[in-house]
Amino acid sequence: MTRWRFLLARTLRDETALAALSVPQRDLLAALDGRRVALVGNARALAAARHGAAIDAADLVIRINRAPMPARTSHGIRTDWLALATRLPGADRDRIAPGRVLWMSPKRKRLDWRTARAPGFYLHPLSDYRALKARLAAPPTTGAMMIDLCLRSGLARLDLYGFDFFASQSLSGRRTAADVPHDFAAEAGWVRARARSDPRLHLN
Repeated sequence: MTRWRFLLARTLRDETALAALSVPQRDLLAALDGRRVALVGNARALAAARHGAAIDAADLVIRINRAPMPARTSHGIRTDWLALATRLPGADRDRIAPGRVLWMSPKRKRLDWRTARAPGFYLHPLSDYRALKARLAAPPTTGAMMIDLCLRSGLARLDLYGFDFFASQSLSGRRTAADVPHDFAAEAGWVRARARSDPRLHLN
């Protein structure tokens, strides 16, 4: 697909054309089979922890949006996959240097050409987003969508770091819970329920 055709498909909300740029979800999930995955959120509290070595020791490291990494000791340095719901400045993309980019947002007009043409690009289906939104009765965060997606795979273990459901706010901005459309209490309850039912999920 050319850049012009991509822009047209994005403008017209042509989901079929945009989805053709994505690797199939089954292939993405197959890449997780048997692996120990670290999913790193952006809670400010993580900066005070010392999880960096454990994060980098995972078989696969997934980060979210602008993926701040203030210190190697707290956050590690690897990024294999980057889950996005916002456009990423070029400087941040170069700093993070992800091996694969996943577009999780239902807002397709925010999807940029550089992201869509990246090797291994994945476009999260709108049906999956809507199903999780209905379950939480609120728009899900990128982190919640990634947890839901990862646990559909045959991964061996999913460790969450930097998830405190906005109790310490985010390292990537100054907004409070009142400034965003998510229900963090509902997400916290959902994640803890998933951890009780699925021994592969661990909240650090």
